Amino acid sequence: MRTLRPQILAPALAALLGACQTDATSAPPTGLLFSEDETSGLVQEVRALAAGRGIGPMPAAPVVRPALLALGRALAFDKILSGNKDISCMTCHLTKFGTGDGRSLSMGQGATGLGPDRVNGPIIPRNAPALFNLDQVRAFFWDGRVEISDRGRFLTPAAERLTAHMTDAFEFGAFSAQPLFPVLSREEMRAADGNDLSDIKDKEPQQVWRALMERLGRIQEYRRMFEAAYPGREFATMHFGHASNAIAAFLLGSLSSRNSPWDRFLAGDDLAMTNTQLQGAKDFLSARCSICHNGPALTDNQFHNVAVAQLGPGKGDGPAGNDDFGRMRVTGNPAERYAFRTPPLRNVELTGPYGHDGAFHDLRGFVDHYSESALKLPSFDVTQLEPEFQGTALHKFDAILATRDPLLQGVVFPPVVIDEVTEFMRALTDPAARDLGGIVPASVPSGLLVDGR
Repeated sequence: MRTLRPQILAPALAALLGACQTDATSAPPTGLLFSEDETSGLVQEVRALAAGRGIGPMPAAPVVRPALLALGRALAFDKILSGNKDISCMTCHLTKFGTGDGRSLSMGQGATGLGPDRVNGPIIPRNAPALFNLDQVRAFFWDGRVEISDRGRFLTPAAERLTAHMTDAFEFGAFSAQPLFPVLSREEMRAADGNDLSDIKDKEPQQVWRALMERLGRIQEYRRMFEAAYPGREFATMHFGHASNAIAAFLLGSLSSRNSPWDRFLAGDDLAMTNTQLQGAKDFLSARCSICHNGPALTDNQFHNVAVAQLGPGKGDGPAGNDDFGRMRVTGNPAERYAFRTPPLRNVELTGPYGHDGAFHDLRGFVDHYSESALKLPSFDVTQLEPEFQGTALHKFDAILATRDPLLQGVVFPPVVIDEVTEFMRALTDPAARDLGGIVPASVPSGLLVDGR
């Protein structure tokens, strides 16, 4: 039997949310026992809380033409798109690591090995984000630098160099533009020297994209696949926007996760989750977690500073250039310094490390960080990081806390709630996401080695 306990929230917000309150001292963290009536009551509470947050079943995934998906899969795994032909899009988004790479910060072109074993390459300043259900995301990359404005205009780092002629090929909104940009990055894929792409000036993205299409056009199988994916078009009339759109199509068509216990619960299955997961869902939905993690995909598609430690090489910000100002880099708004995109949460159990810079390797540890984050930040334990990053954490705690999201003010969770919410996070895992090996092709048209097999 479970005793009701008070939710630990700021009083004003608790009143606003009408949160159900329970006593943390009397409840075990796992294996909760409920009578049939209590279980039924909890189920109804969770359903009501979810409805109040606008959290319902996920809309159906976009329909993707099979030929377009096949082209996108080949391109995503083919190292032909990198300057020195040594890294593909999916090298840092390995199926074995939940479409991440198991590293706090990825390692780009020129490196050897995969995932945590990757060495001898440039460090990418941000964590490789998961790729599930990106049809539910409105702005891409951790800072949202690729998005569509309220007036329907594409906002990207390429600005006017991303022409209407290119965007006409996009079938999936802003996400169709996202694959255009990793191929431009010298650290990620293009390389600093030694190839035909590296010689192109950084301010000439159109030339890089044209050169990539020339590479692809020299491979007969790619010419055939492009023309099959875009019926009625000859390859000679296509541009890299068609390639980017195809990669987006592959990711949307192959990484749709909509069959987790939570999804089945939302579809009406009262028995889809364990008692502990149900209680964790109630904790999550009653507290401030669900203000940002709301909607069908559990993201508000906004940007928040959640007081995560800054580590790694940085994005060139701050006096020493080793800081990363996050969303402020896009908007110029100082209030958005250290704010990063709220990620969707499906399969979060599989997608660590967590945070924009992978500061947390343990899911429970990341959930725990949200409780008393102003105290947790200065005491951040660098030993949880890979040795190469332990000396890079910035001691800029006051600066980070100065723009911390006000929602985190006064948030304190007892250990039992952290345990329960962590169990709820595991209820967001689609069983099919535990083994994604089937989406990795045996080979690609260039004949280059496929990573992740």
